[in-house]
Amino acid sequence: MAGLHVTGIDAGTGDAIDLWAVDGHFVDPPVPDPGIELTGWVLPGFVDAHCHVGYSTHGVVTMDEAEQQAVTAMHTGALALRDCGSPLDTHELAGRDDLPVLIRAGRHIAVTKRYIRDLGVDLDDPADLPAEVARQIAYGDGRWVKIVGDWIDRSVGDLAPLWPDDVLAEAIAVAHRAGARVTAHVFGEDALPGLLAAGIDCIEHGTGLTDDTIQTMAAGRVHLVPTLINIANFPAFADAAAKFPGYAQHMRELYARSDATYRHAVEAGIAIHAGTDSGGFIVHGRVVDEVVALGRIMGRTQALRSAAHQARAWLGLPTYQRGSSADLVVYAEDPGDAPEVLRHPVAVVRHGRVVRGASGVD
Repeated sequence: MAGLHVTGIDAGTGDAIDLWAVDGHFVDPPVPDPGIELTGWVLPGFVDAHCHVGYSTHGVVTMDEAEQQAVTAMHTGALALRDCGSPLDTHELAGRDDLPVLIRAGRHIAVTKRYIRDLGVDLDDPADLPAEVARQIAYGDGRWVKIVGDWIDRSVGDLAPLWPDDVLAEAIAVAHRAGARVTAHVFGEDALPGLLAAGIDCIEHGTGLTDDTIQTMAAGRVHLVPTLINIANFPAFADAAAKFPGYAQHMRELYARSDATYRHAVEAGIAIHAGTDSGGFIVHGRVVDEVVALGRIMGRTQALRSAAHQARAWLGLPTYQRGSSADLVVYAEDPGDAPEVLRHPVAVVRHGRVVRGASGVD
């Protein structure tokens, strides 16, 4: 594998960049005859912190299709993916240097008839949650497990929590004892207090955050992945739920105040990361759209840091460190000033190999 030399400015931190790599890893300089020279505005690659490799707008896909989903994401600059639940066993896609780093959370855990059919594991008895958490930790890669915190309850016609508070506490304790973290799908307000009291590590979506739960999240250093480009679908979800007018109105209200909610979360110091929620209503490969949307919440340069450097640190992934995988993206202009350049990188580099861009280099 050819050596690599990258110079320029880090677009998230403003630091000068002078990086050398050989055989897919960052090394101390210099590398004789590096072969590939790149310069520009640099990022360590985005993390799509909420996606569903193996799932699509038409349901479960084949392994070949799942691999292509990962490749599509990689070509947009997402060099790490946190898969927040998939009905397909994608373990064979993990640990590959030619695909993004894949962090697998197993399958969603829900209650029967309280989530999308066939997507997750449905429990008839909510008390079985702790045991299922243990199973999904083993089925995933041991780092994350995903539970459904709320969903429409047709008996009440609105969003409602799925789990008793004591069961949540026991389930999250099971995960923590195993060294795993827990995240939860939450749209509304009512499920959040129980999840936060139980020690949840991350909230997905979080449109129902209130002043009190924002302060609790900030104090507990609970992270948030808002999935902004999917929140944009809330009005359509409401329109499709004419039989449940209370739920429909609730979804419209959550959508209407979502940007203000997330700005409040930023102001409170909650760590927020970019996640596309690709795999259901969102096609794969839209991390740039999510980062651009995140920029309207926290500012463009902070969005770059949050979606790249800070997300990598949160997930335990090194950035530019000697001996670590040489992963980065290079742009011709500062994407903090010109976000559209995120769609046209000079080069996307995964494990020292240019996988997109850099004319003449495959």
